[in-house]
Amino acid sequence: MALLLDNQFSELPADNAVDTKLFLESVSHLPPFFDCLGSKVFSPIKSDISGNITKIRGVYEKDPSKYATLQDIVEAEKEAHGAEWPKVGATLALMWLKRGLRFIQILLQSLADGDRDENNPNLIRVNITKAYEQALKRYHGWIVQKVFQAALLAAPYKSDFLKSLSKGQVVTEEECLACLRLFLVNYTATVDAIYDMYTRLNAELDYTV
Repeated sequence: MALLLDNQFSELPADNAVDTKLFLESVSHLPPFFDCLGSKVFSPIKSDISGNITKIRGVYEKDPSKYATLQDIVEAEKEAHGAEWPKVGATLALMWLKRGLRFIQILLQSLADGDRDENNPNLIRVNITKAYEQALKRYHGWIVQKVFQAALLAAPYKSDFLKSLSKGQVVTEEECLACLRLFLVNYTATVDAIYDMYTRLNAELDYTV
């Protein structure tokens, strides 16, 4: 579980503001998560997440004090871009990034909750499907959805997936799941805070790719 626990997300302050620097430091370690799923079919999601992190970092590094929190960035772009906002800049990048983060969150929470196919308990297709349908499917057109269906056929066994997350360390499944639950505490709070911000600022867009 080293991939996740070595890069824990920070606890949010009382106002749920997400510190941009800390967020970028933590989230930058997540793209390799998709390598653990064992199929190159997931590489577009990995690439999308990496690209969106780069875009957000590019804006932040122009003025770290001005863009101290993610809300600072989104609100500044709203003021600067007028009618083009929110389909612009870091606001758009963060909108898609949070969806990828939600996919990871739901997948890990599903595993932690013990969701499984009773006929094939060592497969994680049911967990990946749940994550995709809740986090990404509505934003994908027919072609992209078909690509994902193909990816399911190459989904790894749960034991292999957990071993990959642990970077090859020998740990029991229960130890892995306990680590997942620990990681999810601050991670879920962060993802929820970003979603809440987009709702509050009316920054969400609902189009397909």
